[in-house]
Amino acid sequence: MVKKRVPEWLNNSLWSSNPSIDDERLLRYASKLSIPTSEPATEPPIPERPPKPQQEPEEAPKPEIKDSERDDEQSTISHEDISRQSQLLAELSRKVINLRELRRLASHGIPAGAGIRHTVWKILLGYLPCDRSLWATELTKKRSQYKRFKEELLVNPSEITRKLDKSAGLENDESKCERRGLLPRSEIPHGEHPLSLGTTSIWNQFFQDTEIIEQIDRDVKRTHPDMHFFSGDSSIARSNQDALKNILIVFAKLNPGIRYVQGMNEVLAPLFYVFRNDPDEEIAASAEADTFFCFVELLSGFRDNFCQQLDNSIVGIRSTITRLSKLLKEHDEELWRHLEVTTKVNPQFYAFRWITLLLTQEFNFTEILHIWDTLLSDPEGPQETLLRICCAMLILVRRRLLAGDFTSNLKLLQHYPSTNISHLLYVADKLRAVV
Repeated sequence: MVKKRVPEWLNNSLWSSNPSIDDERLLRYASKLSIPTSEPATEPPIPERPPKPQQEPEEAPKPEIKDSERDDEQSTISHEDISRQSQLLAELSRKVINLRELRRLASHGIPAGAGIRHTVWKILLGYLPCDRSLWATELTKKRSQYKRFKEELLVNPSEITRKLDKSAGLENDESKCERRGLLPRSEIPHGEHPLSLGTTSIWNQFFQDTEIIEQIDRDVKRTHPDMHFFSGDSSIARSNQDALKNILIVFAKLNPGIRYVQGMNEVLAPLFYVFRNDPDEEIAASAEADTFFCFVELLSGFRDNFCQQLDNSIVGIRSTITRLSKLLKEHDEELWRHLEVTTKVNPQFYAFRWITLLLTQEFNFTEILHIWDTLLSDPEGPQETLLRICCAMLILVRRRLLAGDFTSNLKLLQHYPSTNISHLLYVADKLRAVV
């Protein structure tokens, strides 16, 4: 059997990772949710307000950005980034935004200093319409809807019971003790008693939700422990954690077929971070509501991967991993055969986390935002782009994989080495056309 030849451009040394960098990455990503044992990564700089036409993009950095962060950001700004930033700003200023053009510009990465990623992502996810005149109405409607969700789904059952009693006219002199927070036993409807086992009992549902809520609380507290935005005892960190918990609990209750799946907090984090750091403080204050709806839109493209009942179906996570395997075989049969036939490295051992968590555990936070610019921009949908990126990740380290055995290859793929994200996305884009 003749092995399929690998395109010459894939054999270029440009795509080979530097082994010397790998040790640091192995320490930083020793486990899925473990706290890094190496030096904490620097938080991405908070996006700046879009510059005025008379200003250069590099001017007027926000004071809260550390000097090291500012120097690093400025040193990486290229003429191409400045040009793309200007084009993105021009496109966003149109009365009716050209979605196709916006996707094209954003797919190459949104410059961090532009302060527009939050707006672009909302448009790409369909949360904001292309017609700017509709933005105010849509935002008001959605934010009010989320407020109602919270009022209905995050309220304590005792409060619901109290309201039911009052609406039924059961309040009497004895109920004055309610002012002390007590609900008279005689006034509690049998179906709504805390010990009721009825399937429609709000208390029974409350106790069923408790386990999920506790899991959400544990996971949220472990979200990016190296970033003060998410972790720590500061009022900002606690407020952000509360917002993440609210979103995940509301989502779980509104989607009983999926509920909450461990790791959703990692998928939620980039969205909330970007929206909460909107330069407009009034818009940033509504980040929780905006993030909720964008989170729903994002997961709609990956819904089947989170549904346990579909794990073994033709649309579940196992099927998605199989598609990745076929994609690798199509573009690099030699590497596919070495991994899955010779060394027996099953793609489920590494790709399950890559796909379900949208690569949020494989790269640092700044790199994640860059990758997501491309994920959200593809008109084919984020799922197809994600599979191409995962396939490109394998190709970038193909020489090391071809030289490795089961143990070394599994270690390499479960702790992916540092790489150039622009090169990674370039290879992924080439896989769209290469046959």
